[in-house]
Amino acid sequence: MNPYFEAIHALMKEVSHEEQSTLEKVAAEIAQRLTRGGIIQLFGCGHSHLIAEESYFRAGGLAPIQPIFIEPLMLHIGATESSTNEKDPTFIHRFAELLDFRPDDTVIVISTSGRNPVPIDVAIKAQQSGAYTVSIQSLYYKAAEQSSKHPSGQRLEDVVDDILNTHVPLGDGLLTSGDLSYAPASSIMGNMLLHATFSRVIDDMIGSGQEPPIFKSSNLDGSTAHNERMMATYADRIEF
Repeated sequence: MNPYFEAIHALMKEVSHEEQSTLEKVAAEIAQRLTRGGIIQLFGCGHSHLIAEESYFRAGGLAPIQPIFIEPLMLHIGATESSTNEKDPTFIHRFAELLDFRPDDTVIVISTSGRNPVPIDVAIKAQQSGAYTVSIQSLYYKAAEQSSKHPSGQRLEDVVDDILNTHVPLGDGLLTSGDLSYAPASSIMGNMLLHATFSRVIDDMIGSGQEPPIFKSSNLDGSTAHNERMMATYADRIEF
């Protein structure tokens, strides 16, 4: 087997075993909040933003999902600019009007290291609004004492309600050669945790007799009316 396949398979097994109870807890809380009319908002910078967009408007996925789009934090504007902005402790205050967090919402903040100011500030603002906050991060950075760059000294895990730990090693690489690490895993593990959690949300809603708000593939005949109904339900909160 290809070494990357072997390494990612082993990591998936580790995460599925170690994170199962937290995943079930997170899913149960999200399901309750969706029932009360909340939505799921996702935030990340750079490559973490790609994870935030993964489940948005997704065939077979939940409809009430809104990524937070702040372009100076996204790769297409400039990779180095995104990285610089993520570390700026004043940055998010200039974009506060883009953050609309409400008490029944779930806010998922994705940051592999959990140490940069902008993701921490977003989580703090979500907490202050009464929203349920979840991080997707690797706690190996905490274990290795990679200190926070936030002025408060807090790391991401300090300011969220629950943590989904990717177990991704320091530097993101699963393979090594001498002092080099390569073959990144954070995107695969982040997306796996997201879809596993949202699938459990759907299972919980079905189990309680509710119709889960799921998009159907637009490439299937007869899906248009269903998807339009889903979009109309959340049009006041989500930009489709």
